[in-house]
Amino acid sequence: MTRSTRSGVLRSRGTLARTAPARLPPAGLPGLDPAWSRLVEVVDGAGVTRTFHVLDGGDPAATVGTLLCVHGNPTWSYLWRRLIAEAPAGWRVIAMDHLGMGFSERPDAPRTLTDRVDDLSRLTAVLGVTGPVVTVAHDWGGILSLGWADRHRDQLRAVVLTNTAVHQPATTKGPILIRLAHRRWLNKLTVHWTPLFVRTTTGLSRPTLDSEVRDAFAAPYPNRAARAGISEFVADIPFAVGHPSRPALDEIADAVTTLDVPALLLWGPRDPVFGEAHLRDLRERLPQADLHRYERASHLLPEDAPGYPAVLRDWLSQLDDAPVTRVTRTDLPPVLDALSRRRDDPGPAVVETAGAVLSWADLHRRVEAIAAGLADAGVKPGDRVALLVPPSIALTVALYAVWRAGAVIVVADKGLGLRGMGRALRSAQLDHLIADTPGLLAAGPMRLPGTRFAVRPPSAVVTRLSGTRTSLAELERRGAALPVPADTTPDAEAAILFTSGATGPAKGVRYRDGQVRAQLALIGRTYGLTPDDRIVAAFAPFALYGPALSIPSAVPDTDVTKPGTLTATALADAAARIQGTVVFASPAALRNVLATADGLTDAHRTALSRIRLLMSAGAPVPAPLLTALQRVLPHAAMHTPYGMTEALPLTDISLPEILEAGDAAGVCVGRALHSVQMRVIALDLDGEADGPLIDEAGVTGEIWARAPHLRDSYDALWVTNRAAAAHPGWHRTGDVGHRDADGRWWIEGRTAHLVRSASGPVTPVGVEQRVQRALAGRDGVAGPVAAVVGVGPAGVQQVVVVLTGAGPVLADLALTDVVRAAAAPVEVAAVLIRRALPVDIRHNSKIDRTTLAAWATGTLAGR
Repeated sequence: MTRSTRSGVLRSRGTLARTAPARLPPAGLPGLDPAWSRLVEVVDGAGVTRTFHVLDGGDPAATVGTLLCVHGNPTWSYLWRRLIAEAPAGWRVIAMDHLGMGFSERPDAPRTLTDRVDDLSRLTAVLGVTGPVVTVAHDWGGILSLGWADRHRDQLRAVVLTNTAVHQPATTKGPILIRLAHRRWLNKLTVHWTPLFVRTTTGLSRPTLDSEVRDAFAAPYPNRAARAGISEFVADIPFAVGHPSRPALDEIADAVTTLDVPALLLWGPRDPVFGEAHLRDLRERLPQADLHRYERASHLLPEDAPGYPAVLRDWLSQLDDAPVTRVTRTDLPPVLDALSRRRDDPGPAVVETAGAVLSWADLHRRVEAIAAGLADAGVKPGDRVALLVPPSIALTVALYAVWRAGAVIVVADKGLGLRGMGRALRSAQLDHLIADTPGLLAAGPMRLPGTRFAVRPPSAVVTRLSGTRTSLAELERRGAALPVPADTTPDAEAAILFTSGATGPAKGVRYRDGQVRAQLALIGRTYGLTPDDRIVAAFAPFALYGPALSIPSAVPDTDVTKPGTLTATALADAAARIQGTVVFASPAALRNVLATADGLTDAHRTALSRIRLLMSAGAPVPAPLLTALQRVLPHAAMHTPYGMTEALPLTDISLPEILEAGDAAGVCVGRALHSVQMRVIALDLDGEADGPLIDEAGVTGEIWARAPHLRDSYDALWVTNRAAAAHPGWHRTGDVGHRDADGRWWIEGRTAHLVRSASGPVTPVGVEQRVQRALAGRDGVAGPVAAVVGVGPAGVQQVVVVLTGAGPVLADLALTDVVRAAAAPVEVAAVLIRRALPVDIRHNSKIDRTTLAAWATGTLAGR
């Protein structure tokens, strides 16, 4: 097709351009240095001299390479101002305006995809770009930058993409906003004749962009003539197969799969233009790409994540680093080894307190058959499978069947709520999901991708509403006659487990098979677990681990997303049902067990007297609580392991050891377990921990850990993973504490909860403990719970103590004086009273000091 014919096609849509010369941006645009702007003449493919506006900045020496930045529609090179201002040392940064856009020349005919890739190639030649080059692109600039990359592979060093698409996935019809703008009359009304399209694009950001910045993005497009290029750009997006630019798009999209250079994807999941299907397509075409999802970011990621230049600098700095060697233990038995060894055992493996019992023999048979059925239904090794099933026999069978099929389980807390769960599960790039009826019906509103499998045969209505393919019962029936998939290797991905979201959006934590094996071995060794034990788990993961530990398990009749609802009767019923010997429950659950213990019968007390071991974790467990529980569990050894989703357990301590340790600054969590190493990075006066790892008693700092069962990485969070693995092989726990001279570790709080005062950082836990001890003796009754937060700017924050209780929000002078005396030498600016403190979702125990600090700030400000 000739150029004139192509132009005719575009003109027929009513988007005829108006000519105008290139010009420099007006002075005073926020963040834009006029010294960066230049006008560059280039002879285009038709032999016509065109003038581009280009931002050219960064390191004038440019000894390392060039960052070639390509904007999309309807923005301009202003999008990359932060990257130019914060350019990596040794890198030149070039950001051009496409012809017809920004402050480049308005030509007399529309530009097609092929024209624009050619324009970019000719411009870099005139600018003397020879490589190495890293392309950085957003929106439809992604396909243009990749077209340039394909033509200049000899110069290409890496590619960076933010919210874009190189092809339209078959699973979607295309971004609805762009499809609407593609319609001729809507294009005229919203894109060409009015500034609606321009203004809507910058209006997508959250938090809202400053009005001066929004005006700067709109500055090149003050009238209908200036917006002609935007209208033509939209019209040239080739959704339809017969579109003139479709062959060029297909050619570039296919070429992307052969790019063997490093890639980085920075993504805003709240984007209404480019969604999860586009991200999945990019990851399939660029499997080597690192990915970081900015969960609160929308379409204009360079605006919504203003810290991205630092991320890009860090990513570029490690391009030539040798990969970190992961040491995986291969001497441990497979996760499903216990099921194979007990395949003929008629004894109970999983017990439901309502009455259902699944034997070891039936568990093995069902897991094998369903795994074969899943494989036959298209579940491949490495596929990710979300489990939306409450703790039950069905969940246990589903989990082990997924593992037996070689697939990866993906688990997020129901307590995150529909929105939080959906955000988390979408980030995991699901291939399939297994759910009960509520989970199947919730999958649609959560916008979850993947094949649907029902736990039980669903009704016709549920099948139609949810798009369910089949049930595990049907897969079991079909799989009974099929071969079982091969065993997984220790390096195979096994699980994506989401954190509780207590300190921000829940993070996906990736585990490999070998790390799960190491975790199981450590738990078994630490607590002397044997096949004669039986675990009652009020925390679902430990019930699910029961079969892998060769231990029968049961979950009490309670809502696992609300641990504080566990009653002593429910715990005793579960213990009696399974003849339990081990209990795992969070502190919140144990408090309610203690509070409801008067309702226990003699039969209940007999069942609980068989418990030999109690484990409680998720938050500090006070010694008085454990001591009081001794009358409910008279023969139980009380233990509190310390760890997190990324590594559990790391340490352990018993009640006698807690009492022996006495009072100090923090919560004593015991000594590091076998195969676990722990170190600190000392805090400086600003509360930062950026120094070396040290092994020195009495030094307060951020705690780091290393162990064979440590998580592999964070999923889809390159930035987070990079920060957490700054010391290769170690995990940054985010906790602050110290080791004493006897080798015991003390937790003093979270790094995110440090009070950064003018005299240095204040760790909250020690102050809270001193206050609570001072108040506990008042009038002979237990005192309130105390929480320490910082109010004000970092570096000059004031310490505020919040107490639980009723009455005025501002504590009276007498109570304030007691608190201040107990907190000394830390100076307390104010004491507030609140009926209840916000706590985490998973354990209902950890104080959400970030939320509490915001409340305290607003309260003291009179809001």
